[in-house]
Amino acid sequence: MAVGCSGGSLYAAVMALGIDAQSAEQATLDFWTGDLMEGYTANLRAAMTGEARFTERSGLIDDGPTLERLRSVFGDKTFADAPVPLHIVSTDLFTGEAVVHSSGRLTDAIRASLSIPMLYPPYDLDGRLLVDGAVADPLPVDVAIKEGADIILAMGFDLPTRARMRSYTQVTAHFNSLYMNNILKAAYAFHNLAHHAEVIPILPEFDRPVGAFAADQILYAIERGERTAEQQLPYLRRLLAT
Repeated sequence: MAVGCSGGSLYAAVMALGIDAQSAEQATLDFWTGDLMEGYTANLRAAMTGEARFTERSGLIDDGPTLERLRSVFGDKTFADAPVPLHIVSTDLFTGEAVVHSSGRLTDAIRASLSIPMLYPPYDLDGRLLVDGAVADPLPVDVAIKEGADIILAMGFDLPTRARMRSYTQVTAHFNSLYMNNILKAAYAFHNLAHHAEVIPILPEFDRPVGAFAADQILYAIERGERTAEQQLPYLRRLLAT
């Protein structure tokens, strides 16, 4: 099965649909381009000065281009179209509860899980206002365990932190990275110690900052992820052979 949250929801869906790695890489380069951040600076300034009213349904980025690109990749496909069982995690904005999507349109579930707080507007789906799945469950190993997986490849990575901060937004981003990195590590440590399943970590390390919208760093991130995954292949083969 494939389980994903936040940006990982895209790739969980790609794998579940059986899209090959080369096509997925090209789709990534086409999808994550710098213009997805268009309007961010002006909208942030307006929100900070009070010129624009910011509510629980607001975001600093227009999600129209993202939705359009999601539809270009996934069309009207649903979870039922995936040969491999697929589960995508988002978060209820008001309760903080993790919401697991296993049916319906893929585009809706992925868009909900991609709702990075403050950047993207929350996504209204099935009567709930949903935000980034990483808010509740940045490494959803628990979902895979509940669905019966006994060998789990857990892929994640630390968000970039800063050595120096020169603005309010940089300080905020730094603290958000610390929060998320600690939650991810705690989630992995808990599930690894619980021994409900064999959890194999694939946690690539970067020797340079890689931001959420750093489109020019995509190929570098892929190479690092591939290298880290290859290190676990011998152990994975031994597990699968038993």
